Amino acid sequence: MKFRPTLLALGLGAIAIATSTGAAAEGNAENGKKLAYTCHGCHGVPNYKNVWPEYNVPRLGNQNLKYLTVALAEYASGERPHPTMHAQASSLNAQDREDIAAFLHAEGVNPDAEVVGTPPAATQTCVQCHGANGAKALSDDYPALAGQYADYIVHALKDYKSGKRKNAIMAGIIAGVDEKDFEAIAHFFSQQTGLCDTRHIRLEGKCAKK
Repeated sequence: MKFRPTLLALGLGAIAIATSTGAAAEGNAENGKKLAYTCHGCHGVPNYKNVWPEYNVPRLGNQNLKYLTVALAEYASGERPHPTMHAQASSLNAQDREDIAAFLHAEGVNPDAEVVGTPPAATQTCVQCHGANGAKALSDDYPALAGQYADYIVHALKDYKSGKRKNAIMAGIIAGVDEKDFEAIAHFFSQQTGLCDTRHIRLEGKCAKK
């Protein structure tokens, strides 16, 4: 299955800790719904795979608002390397990005969602910023991890570990995490309640409850 061009092929959904690029304008979710039609071809399809490297295209529904906005800006500038995303995001202006983020954010994740299962010890390096349930982020700049595809989280962690994906905060954190623990970390956060595929946002305006 080929990887179709998508507005948000992302690094977005997942594990990056974004850096603010300045004050954000208020997003118009109705306009964002129109602009985000190209997102659904990949992010709205359950288990849709990026071809190479192969991983599930991340869930974006309910993702933190400012994180989405900043990530799109970083794809547009090329700070986040991804050819398809750069082409798509660079065609948007700042207000377009705000509008798309407002639409995808929808209701947002529930920061007080009950923790599902027993967290592995390695998640202690994650919870200070992302919350014990992966949904109570320290800042709206940080992504929600709850409900994200496990293989996408592993992919993002490996990119941070190798230096392919750059972020000063994550670089310091990931240096102290053993790669053998990535699978357990990713599995735990993937089981939490939070993010969903964009088809739920498009059709229902919110993520369906588990």
